Amino acid sequence: MSNLPHPVVTETAYLTLHYRLASVTGTNIVSTFADNPATLQMGKGQLAPFLEACLIGLEEGVHQTFELPPERAFGPRNPELIRPVSIATLEQNSGPTEDYAIGDLVEFAAPGGGQFAGVLREINHENAVFDFNHPLAGQSLQFEVKIIGIM
Repeated sequence: MSNLPHPVVTETAYLTLHYRLASVTGTNIVSTFADNPATLQMGKGQLAPFLEACLIGLEEGVHQTFELPPERAFGPRNPELIRPVSIATLEQNSGPTEDYAIGDLVEFAAPGGGQFAGVLREINHENAVFDFNHPLAGQSLQFEVKIIGIM
């Protein structure tokens, strides 16, 4: 029998784990519990930073659920991120033959060469209104984890 302590999650640990991100009503957003566990390295952006923060210090074998208010998850909804975009700009990013519907997630080219996305809320012949908030902004979430292995 070993007296060594169980390994714990550190900021650079390699992990094998099951995880589930769900709404507070229990609706799964993503879950590995029905499939193979995930393997990832902490600090490499494979999980959102606020989810990684929940894992720091957990021991191998722990099964825990975290309740995350919006402030600890994807943040509150920001009304300033609901913005009109001209139809000309929309066409530059997609092409004039693209057919959009309310609720579509549309990607835009960012000035530095990156990408950002918004959900189409309204459209007319001059403008389209997009919500550039993260789709889970303003929502409380549950984060369930079962740490299987730590290296």
